[in-house]
Amino acid sequence: MPLTYSLQPISKVVSHMKRYLSIFWHENKKFLLILASIVCFKSAVADLNSISGRSMQPTLLDGDKVWVNKLAYDVKIPFTDIALLNLHDPMRGDIVIIDSEAAGKRLVKRIIGVPGDTIYMRNNMLVVNGEIADYEVLSEEQEGLVIIEHLFDQSHQAMISNFRGSRSTRSYGPSEVPDGHFFVLGDNRDNSADSRLYSFIPREQIVGRSSSVVFSLDSEQSFRPRSGRFMAQLD
Repeated sequence: MPLTYSLQPISKVVSHMKRYLSIFWHENKKFLLILASIVCFKSAVADLNSISGRSMQPTLLDGDKVWVNKLAYDVKIPFTDIALLNLHDPMRGDIVIIDSEAAGKRLVKRIIGVPGDTIYMRNNMLVVNGEIADYEVLSEEQEGLVIIEHLFDQSHQAMISNFRGSRSTRSYGPSEVPDGHFFVLGDNRDNSADSRLYSFIPREQIVGRSSSVVFSLDSEQSFRPRSGRFMAQLD
């Protein structure tokens, strides 16, 4: 008998909870379904990523919000790194978002080497498969030289620092990119923690590709919008 009495309050609480959840679902199911769809969309289809730091200058600036196409390479199960379908292979020159286990954080870098490539750097001179990158100086900024780097059939801007203390990562390799991995660099070559520090990037850690800035907030100007970067395309 005492056991029966002790269970009655619990059964009433469970009954009230079921009734409350039923009413809550009935009144809010459209909103909850929309919310779940948005969360799944952000996880597996597309999202925004904030740029923090200077490792991708001059291409990306601190405060940029970039569009991340998560279907650029693979169709993945939401909230996992499990690929259901491989759509395209990442290519040299792609700007990619990486969930780096080695770094313990999300990185935004440019793919320089694909599986099978041999990467060699000497005093910031980049050589891929024996092909030496050609450089053209665009301007000299306070942080360093802004250049255009030409390699194979691709060109993009990069930055080389003027400061002597930034030269520890200017030389690398030669090293061959293993299967299923990629070699990435920041466009700000002397101010970037990338494959020179974290080694090659496994394909499954590549979240997606970015090809445009959605909007940008300048932290040095009270987070005012940078009007010239609204929907700016990335090279």
